[in-house]
Amino acid sequence: MPAPAGDLRLRTRDALALGLLHGPAELLPISSSGHVAVVPWLCGWPYSRLDGELRKAFEVALHAGTAAALLVGLRDEVGEAARSLDRRRAQLVVLSFLPPALVGFLFERPIERRLGTPATVAAGLVAGSLAMAAADALGGIDRRREDAGAVDALCLGLAQACALIPGVSRNGATLAAARARGFARADASVLSRHVALPIILGATALKGTRLARRGLPTGTACAFAAGTIASFATTLLSVRIVRHVDRGNSLTPYAAYRLGLAGLVVRRLRRP
Repeated sequence: MPAPAGDLRLRTRDALALGLLHGPAELLPISSSGHVAVVPWLCGWPYSRLDGELRKAFEVALHAGTAAALLVGLRDEVGEAARSLDRRRAQLVVLSFLPPALVGFLFERPIERRLGTPATVAAGLVAGSLAMAAADALGGIDRRREDAGAVDALCLGLAQACALIPGVSRNGATLAAARARGFARADASVLSRHVALPIILGATALKGTRLARRGLPTGTACAFAAGTIASFATTLLSVRIVRHVDRGNSLTPYAAYRLGLAGLVVRRLRRP
């Protein structure tokens, strides 16, 4: 019989494995939150039965590692964006930031309580896959990121709000929104990163502050450190993958992978 959730501890090896997974899953349109939720469950790790507050705190640590690595790995791009900040770019950041910030403020707790189960993650993976595939197939190719205006920013912001549902993927949702608005693939990828980074940093800072006030759960410091360092390292290494995606590759392989993962989850759920 499985041990009660209150008797379980976050194993360092599980934390390390999830940290290694988190970097590439965050940077690719496949949903890091979905992977952190369903991979331990599919593999039968104790992590999937841990207390919800402990898992939530650990996922903040994973995002902290990713956010720090993005600032380092994309420092040239971030610096260029900061130096060339004008009214149009400021508008893009602000209008794409507001929808997810508002939805997160109003519905953070209901989302955390009711979503993130294997069934809802599978639904998010499928919905995101269909949106990505359709937008990539039907979207235009003539718009460049310099053309992005207020309506584009709001669409990207609404996409990020939808991505608060585990399994949808912030990167996937914003790529789909940008492609649907007619941006070329490479430009859609850059726009996706530019609007996602403020949200990642903001959410990490807010949740990290809460975690610092509460303190780490007893006996988890080593596991948290392992997960954070692993997330930092794999995110930094995965920046090269991001550059590869920027070359204009189709989103179809990512959509297919997500559907395959959702299929594994559904198959497991249907087991007697």
